[in-house]
Amino acid sequence: MLPADLLNTIKALALTQKPLPAAAPDPLKPGAGSPFEQGQKLQGQVLAEVSPGLFKVRISSQMVQMPLPAAIRPGDTVQLQVVSLQPRLTFGMLASANPLSTPEQLSSASRLLSSLAQQQPAKAQIHASQSTPLWVADKPPQPQQLASQLREALSNSGLFYESHQAQWLEGTRSTAQLLQEPQNLRPAASPAATQQATLGDSISQAAAAAIHGNKLPDIPEHMQALVQQQLNALETSHVVWQGQVWPGQTMQWEIHERTPHTAAAMENERQWATQLHLDLPRLGTVTATLNFNSSGISLTLNASDTQTRKLLGTASSQLVASLSDAGIPVVSTQVTQDEPIR
Repeated sequence: MLPADLLNTIKALALTQKPLPAAAPDPLKPGAGSPFEQGQKLQGQVLAEVSPGLFKVRISSQMVQMPLPAAIRPGDTVQLQVVSLQPRLTFGMLASANPLSTPEQLSSASRLLSSLAQQQPAKAQIHASQSTPLWVADKPPQPQQLASQLREALSNSGLFYESHQAQWLEGTRSTAQLLQEPQNLRPAASPAATQQATLGDSISQAAAAAIHGNKLPDIPEHMQALVQQQLNALETSHVVWQGQVWPGQTMQWEIHERTPHTAAAMENERQWATQLHLDLPRLGTVTATLNFNSSGISLTLNASDTQTRKLLGTASSQLVASLSDAGIPVVSTQVTQDEPIR
């Protein structure tokens, strides 16, 4: 996944879409014998931040002021290249050994990312990539087996592809595992998309192109919805998975971050909640909500049917015992009729 502040960087790029203009104390004039040459590569020493985003930089013997990325700090060294001398001295930043993209390339990258980032954030809706149920055996699954299948379904949804790439590079995730994710599945009906859907066709490459000046890969049309889901997950901390858990039984699974009720809790820990929504043939609509924090979990079972609530109340003690045996402390349990607060 991408750093949470990347969206702000993308939006800033979309607004500027320009090289870095520099203001020198003595403006350059035609025929004045400029110490710089177009295309020249130079090293700049960042001396001070004059105002937010505007820095004083020493380049050779010249003192200039220029806008720089928010991550830059006084004392940093920046690699620059002279883009133009007139009508204004303008530099481009070098990313490693590669110069910053031309304005046209940067504009293309930032426009693409901006159009995705500026859409109204919503829950990241992940639908099962296959119609096959998670559990197809005749006998009911054990809880551990179904939990493992759910974890794999969410993990392989493509939402966490960038972190899985890092694991792959570290040797903790196999190539076969990585190839199971949507970023590496080629749609048979689209030869053009087939050529583009290679290992690494993802939002991380597009972001790197916009920020560091690498060549921007086209994001295949069939992948743009997933890219939007990744951005939504970053923005809202809310993911929804929906699919068949066994033949004929659809389930909706939500995972989201909760806002702590007190300032002290907000400073000390992050709180998460997960919900399972099922419409069962005999029990009716049932929702299980688990709220997690450092103390343990709080469990709420919600059902629309009166008899179902009685059954859940009777069985809740067995569920608490099972969780406790697994080393999961249960802070509270309740059975409700109204839709639980999310």
